[in-house]
Amino acid sequence: MVMDEDLEGGNLGSYQDRPRTFPSMRSKAYTPWIFRVLLGINSRVLFVILLLGLGAVFYVGARTSPIIVFVFSVCIFSFLLSIYLTKWVLAKDEGPPEMVQISEAIRDGAEGFFRTQYGTISKMAFLLALIILCIYLFRDITPQQEASGIGRSTSACITVAAFLLGALCSGAAGYVGMWVSVRANVRVSSAARRSAREALQIAVRAGGFSAMVVVGMAVIGIAILYATFYVWLGVDTPGGMKVTDLPLLLVGYGFGASFVALFAQLGGGIYTKAADVGADLVGKVEQGIPEDDPRNPAVIADLVGDNVGDCAARGADLFESIAAEIISAMILGGTMARRCKIEDPTGFILFPLVVHSFDLVISSVGIFSIRGTRDSGAKGPIEDPMAILQKGYSITIVLAVLTFGLSTRWLLYTEQAPSAWFNFALCGLVGIITAYVFVRITKYYTDYKHEPVRSLALSSSTGHGTNIIAGVSLGLESTALPVLVISVAIISAFWLGQTSGLVDETGKPTGGLFGTAVATMGMLSTAAYVLTMDMFGPIADNAGGIVEMSQQPESVREITDLLDAVGNTTKATTKGFAIGSAALASFLLFSAYMDEVSTFARVPFTEVDIAIPEVFVGGLLGSMLIYLFSAWACSAVGRTAQEVVKEVRRQFIERPGIMDYQEKPDYGRCVAIVASASLREMIKPGALAIISPIAVGLLFRILGYYTGQPLLGAKVVASMLMFATVSGILMALFLNTAGGAWDNAKKYIETGALGGKGSESHKAAITGDTVGDPFKDTAGPSIHVLIKMLATITLVMAPVFL
Repeated sequence: MVMDEDLEGGNLGSYQDRPRTFPSMRSKAYTPWIFRVLLGINSRVLFVILLLGLGAVFYVGARTSPIIVFVFSVCIFSFLLSIYLTKWVLAKDEGPPEMVQISEAIRDGAEGFFRTQYGTISKMAFLLALIILCIYLFRDITPQQEASGIGRSTSACITVAAFLLGALCSGAAGYVGMWVSVRANVRVSSAARRSAREALQIAVRAGGFSAMVVVGMAVIGIAILYATFYVWLGVDTPGGMKVTDLPLLLVGYGFGASFVALFAQLGGGIYTKAADVGADLVGKVEQGIPEDDPRNPAVIADLVGDNVGDCAARGADLFESIAAEIISAMILGGTMARRCKIEDPTGFILFPLVVHSFDLVISSVGIFSIRGTRDSGAKGPIEDPMAILQKGYSITIVLAVLTFGLSTRWLLYTEQAPSAWFNFALCGLVGIITAYVFVRITKYYTDYKHEPVRSLALSSSTGHGTNIIAGVSLGLESTALPVLVISVAIISAFWLGQTSGLVDETGKPTGGLFGTAVATMGMLSTAAYVLTMDMFGPIADNAGGIVEMSQQPESVREITDLLDAVGNTTKATTKGFAIGSAALASFLLFSAYMDEVSTFARVPFTEVDIAIPEVFVGGLLGSMLIYLFSAWACSAVGRTAQEVVKEVRRQFIERPGIMDYQEKPDYGRCVAIVASASLREMIKPGALAIISPIAVGLLFRILGYYTGQPLLGAKVVASMLMFATVSGILMALFLNTAGGAWDNAKKYIETGALGGKGSESHKAAITGDTVGDPFKDTAGPSIHVLIKMLATITLVMAPVFL
């Protein structure tokens, strides 16, 4: 990033001269090239192009299925609604000049890092696309593709195009998440001067805009890809591909989304937590200054990190989760429909798209249920923001149950098993209940209103070591209930699917796996509202930082502190939700992988025997991958944080006037340190995740060739994926919950408990929080992206292992 010379040199005069004014950190305003091109087009021409594009989309959709037309219509409605939310948020005032200047500094830092980070990711994506193209040009094709005349070159081009489109959409989802957060933060800060409820409403609607766009893009992207392939390949025409085989062509889209999400989560997580740890250790512990104090040289880097780590990365993350779940469910729906000889399998294949279309509708109702009614603001008791958010979530849950039942009756009714739709509706109910229970469990372990976090805070009164011990034990304990819930959900959904009445030619029940897929869809049927709550957290955190830096009255900071504490809980609960959905989605992708191996190998592949030594070794390697990946992610944060700590200490020593407000810190130096280091550090763990399954599969394929075991490579990779999923779920639950609990234990003490700010208990809690930072915002979120990316890699590369 290019900073102004006065900022880099720190020659800005004394604070007494400019007590509430901040230097312009603005570099050249950044707008992605695609938006620059669109803005350069005449508005009338752009309108005509837009109409032609919509006409083409609906024409292709109409030639495919009326269901696709419905999906397109709902997605476009959600985009229009998101435009309304954007205008509503941006119409709010930005507050006094000192707030605006801080917000601009955060915005430019975030956009500068985003530009550099995604430039790096795009180069790696094109390189990987070239590798995929070469592999597909020399790999085998399925019997179904061979029968329909799809050759290797066509299959290669389809997969590469889907991969690049998935990567592009995932990157756009990340940009949308960051774009809204860096503009809403200052408006939330300004609203907090008037009313807590108004500040809450702005933060929620800003998060709602991002959520509607991310979910809508995931759904419409897959729908357009499906409809285009349907028309182009002449699906279900004489001599053409069967519609039940079409979803396998979409796996590249999921891989592209996973690829970008992993690197976005790694890079953003390293950035945000390295800056946060460095700022807290020196600023709070050594110098005894408050969080987000303008005297801290790392404060701008910390606030920038909230946007690139928690907003941009989370947008790409949830986009990838929805894309992977939709594609895997479409594959399993098509496979089941083919085995059961269902006359019209379209409903079973397109069911996931319809569920998420309804998700957009019901989540918008939940978002708009949070209104900015008058409250007593800073002059009296403030209404609990968590209760307001939970009310909106409860409304969304109720509507999800109703729309899910409607969707199953509409699309999953078949004469072969008239009651099957009801069983699948119950599978969806299992998923919805699982999501709700997951949110409640995570809230229990991370909200300081409950016993676990208060006990953790109490352990801080006896020192730093006891705080760490209590936090680790809390995180380990928190894995038990979620695993039990996931186990019950998988077995219940599988059993409901098996007893749905759908059987294959031999009379064997075949609906079990699809029942689990439906449960996963149920769990993600409120994804847009959950993402809204997740985006609320970093926006509130940034708002608190702006309030502190601009030296607003203590009553305003109390409001933003309350919103920030609630935001910590919502971030933790949505991470728990994401892990639960990742567990179910990975199970689906694993099943889809086994189906794909069976298709390519032309022999049944229904089980993995870990009693075979090579297969057991594959499982060990999968578990090892999770731990090694976590270690590298955490150590990346640690190394970068050390650089930040050294820089902040240097500035305090060389510029003693900083503490007396006589000199301004050099914010730009810390921003540059974390930006360059995070881009460098994200490469090694990301490369490990991509290369490991391919290398293991190829190695054991060669070993199997010489030992007479033709499917050994596929079996070892299946075992690796299975063990990595199990280990990854437990590791992510531990890391996310422990980190969130440490953070809120600190927040609890900062409310005045156990001595309050500046006490020995507070210092011990800060130590716990800094330990938990890379857990909850770097390694933990990256792991659940990792396990889904491993599954999509194996799907795309399955023929290589045979």
